[in-house]
Amino acid sequence: MNLNLRAAILSNVSNHNAEQLEATIDDALQKGEEKMLPGLGVFFEMLWKESDEQERQEILDTLEQGLKQQK
Repeated sequence: MNLNLRAAILSNVSNHNAEQLEATIDDALQKGEEKMLPGLGVFFEMLWKESDEQERQEILDTLEQGLKQQK
């Protein structure tokens, strides 16, 4: 079986508006289930690809700060 998980995830949310996307992300974070991680990863990949260098640096700075808070 050849399952393209990325394509399936994108297909499931392709017609979502911003409010629906936010609800999907919030739901994934609140549930904290491991099975939600691939979907969040696809969202992150899309965000990264659509970001310019300044936005990428802001993302990296935010991630760095979040990691420091986890310690």
